[in-house]
Amino acid sequence: MSDEKQKKKIRKRWILIPLAIVLGLTLAVVGYSMSIYLDAKQTVDSEMNQPVASIDHDLTKKKLKDSEPLNILLLGVDKRSGDRGRSDALMVLSLNPVNDSMQLISIPRDTRTEIVGRGFDDKINHAYAFGGIDMSINTVENLLDIDLDYYVEMNMEGLSEMVDAINGITVTNELDWVDTGYYEKGFHYAEGELQLDGPQTMGYVRMRYQDPNGDFGRTKRQRQVIEAIIDKGASVGSINKISDMIDVLGNNMATNMDFADMRNLLMNYSASRNNFTSYQMKGTGKMIDGIYYLIVSEDEVSKVHNMVKQITS
Repeated sequence: MSDEKQKKKIRKRWILIPLAIVLGLTLAVVGYSMSIYLDAKQTVDSEMNQPVASIDHDLTKKKLKDSEPLNILLLGVDKRSGDRGRSDALMVLSLNPVNDSMQLISIPRDTRTEIVGRGFDDKINHAYAFGGIDMSINTVENLLDIDLDYYVEMNMEGLSEMVDAINGITVTNELDWVDTGYYEKGFHYAEGELQLDGPQTMGYVRMRYQDPNGDFGRTKRQRQVIEAIIDKGASVGSINKISDMIDVLGNNMATNMDFADMRNLLMNYSASRNNFTSYQMKGTGKMIDGIYYLIVSEDEVSKVHNMVKQITS
């Protein structure tokens, strides 16, 4: 072999070496991504996916496939030792991919309404304690005269882990206070923009006694945190972070969505967050037989019904 041919052969080898390294790294990343994908699918479909009798999943699948507007019931559940727990936070999230809009409506937990399946009126958050997610879904649908397509039940304790999994969130705080509670005792929630980690977020959404607006103020902060998590979670680009989020959700969340549903929502509905609005049902506090209730007028219920119908029509 001539010296010139030998040099060309060596040069080709030196070209192939970096190409092989790049190809190897690419395959490694793709392989890792596929591993994360498969792990996510396994976690969602085997641990988180819990269909319910109160929602026609075939109908919802069709609406999702056709990119129609959807209503999702969000429940933050405070589980206690020895009982089923109560829905500490209750919200209806409406998504419309046609005009890229999203609406989050809070239903105060003390709202007095008919508990479907029990035959009497009580606080709406007791529906979960009496009959779990099915009774909560039926009760909310009956109150607002709407159809719910999905539910997402989140253990409130898991909220802290979720925020830490996405490296914290940013909220705009409207009330200056120092936490005297369990989660971040002594932490100063200064007025203005705040960067919060998991435990600080729990303190932020739990406080109500120092808030002149009581549970209304707390519910507003819950909506802020949900919006912040949606924004931050949708922009997380790290595979490691996605894996962390999946692990947290697997341990703390139940939903009638399967993995294919979630993927479809991410692909076709994520732009809805670009036009986000929120609202809280209003009412008047009243003591009945020594128990505090929030009495919501028929006009207010009708207003909220129309808000949901408007965004999903």
